[in-house]
Amino acid sequence: MQLDLAPPNLPWMEENALFPEVERAWGPQTEAPGLLAAGAGLDVPRLVQAYSSGIFPWFSQGQPVLWWSPDPRMVLQISDFKLQRSLRKTLTRYGANPNFDLRFDTAFDRVIQACASSPRDGQNGTWIVPDMVQAYQALHRAGFAHSVETWLEGELVAGLYFVNLGHAVFGESMFSTLSDGSKMALAALVHVCQKHGIQAIDCQQNTPHLASLGARMMSRVNFIEQVQSALNGHSPDWKNETLDWDAWMRSQKP
Repeated sequence: MQLDLAPPNLPWMEENALFPEVERAWGPQTEAPGLLAAGAGLDVPRLVQAYSSGIFPWFSQGQPVLWWSPDPRMVLQISDFKLQRSLRKTLTRYGANPNFDLRFDTAFDRVIQACASSPRDGQNGTWIVPDMVQAYQALHRAGFAHSVETWLEGELVAGLYFVNLGHAVFGESMFSTLSDGSKMALAALVHVCQKHGIQAIDCQQNTPHLASLGARMMSRVNFIEQVQSALNGHSPDWKNETLDWDAWMRSQKP
């Protein structure tokens, strides 16, 4: 993100203000495609309102809170997930190791801190500033933000965190110190989404990494329609989810 501060022609939101219509977000030919508004805080109700409306925060240290709703949007439809041959082999190999595990919500704070220390794809630094860390920790305590963790020999080696409202799932960030570690965490998330009939994971940004796993662009209109429909679903009990890798991998397209 190259903006030094919020541009003067950007709508400024006071604490109790509603978000502008997403159609007012900056277009693809502007310097910040998808930028919608600035201001307000990162409290739990504000974040729930944002995600329910297809909006997310993304800003750097020294900036006000910036709110985004890009068009098109990168989304992984669960039915499009590609279990790559190399990832299948990795899962099979580690799955045979009794000291390997994939877990949900046992180390959320450690996962988001590790993500904050890792640059986002295509970015020169972290976008998960301390205010964001604190906000998503509060969102986790409220039951709306969750982590998937890859553990090996008792060490946290990879993971990701995401927001979940009903059947709507919004991926946020991942980290890995193990080859394919974050991909395995994503596979675990896809596995549970399939179990519960969750149709998609929002990926926000278009990256080659996500595209290689089956994510693709979709229009903002269709994305928000999908989110609105998914909000009525029942959220999984993430911490108590179990994974059946053998059966799941047999069900995946080669």
